[in-house]
Amino acid sequence: MHAALAVHPDSGHGAAARVAGTVAARLRRVVDRLDLLVANSVEESRALMARAGGEGLDVLVVLGGDGAVHQGVQVCASTPVALGIVPSGTGNDFARALGVPEDPLAAVDEVVAALRAGARRRIDLGQVDGTWFATVLCAGFDALVSERANRLRWPSGPRRYDVAIIAELARFRARPVTLATETTRLDLDATLVAVGNTAWYGGGIPICPQADATDGLFDVTVVGDVGRADLVAMLPRLRTGRHLDHPAVRTLRAAAVCFGGDRLPVYADGERMGVMPLEVRCVAGALTVLTTHRMRDVGRV
Repeated sequence: MHAALAVHPDSGHGAAARVAGTVAARLRRVVDRLDLLVANSVEESRALMARAGGEGLDVLVVLGGDGAVHQGVQVCASTPVALGIVPSGTGNDFARALGVPEDPLAAVDEVVAALRAGARRRIDLGQVDGTWFATVLCAGFDALVSERANRLRWPSGPRRYDVAIIAELARFRARPVTLATETTRLDLDATLVAVGNTAWYGGGIPICPQADATDGLFDVTVVGDVGRADLVAMLPRLRTGRHLDHPAVRTLRAAAVCFGGDRLPVYADGERMGVMPLEVRCVAGALTVLTTHRMRDVGRV
């Protein structure tokens, strides 16, 4: 078996670098060849992973956060290459959806167990303008929060999103959005729209709590025009999934979603994907992941 370990040393403020040697040693016990791919930028990571993917790779294991995993997804999607995740970032939302342990050493042990058992699962991915995403695509208030959070250098982890939320609230206003699925068309002033392949984004916020990455459909959460005070009151509910009870919140399920609107930024997997208008589609079974879990048992709140 030919495997590669992609390492982002800076992930988790150096957490990846501290465990990389141990992770590599444990993987070498169960593979015939292990290539170590060490990248210090998104561009370098993408190039190294793509090159490895073209060299008969069987397995790609990513040691890093959601940004690193996002690059791994681009390499493995619609190919026979299986993706394994050893989380060491600040959000780790895709790892959370797969039921991967938060501790990197426990996570690599699970990857090793999956390799020994031949335990692989097919899951869905989202696609927009030729780019794949694994977790949640968002537009509106939450995308603006992601954009601000990516510029912040402090604090780290989920608290970075909390700070960005507070900052964006000061300039908040709903924006006109058109949303069309196979069966529904909405024209409304929206606070946010989230298209979930999995449940979580923003470091553990279950914005689409019932999303199932094996059903061939997105779960779509739409928050209509709420005032600043209502939005502030809703924010604590986001951490528990109780925001779905709010009267301004509507949920849909769809295999494809077309967005139109005010050229709002759009983010997925925490990465900028462009601006409206755009079309998003769910591709069933597009990614093979290494996991010992039954996918319907994890990834839902």
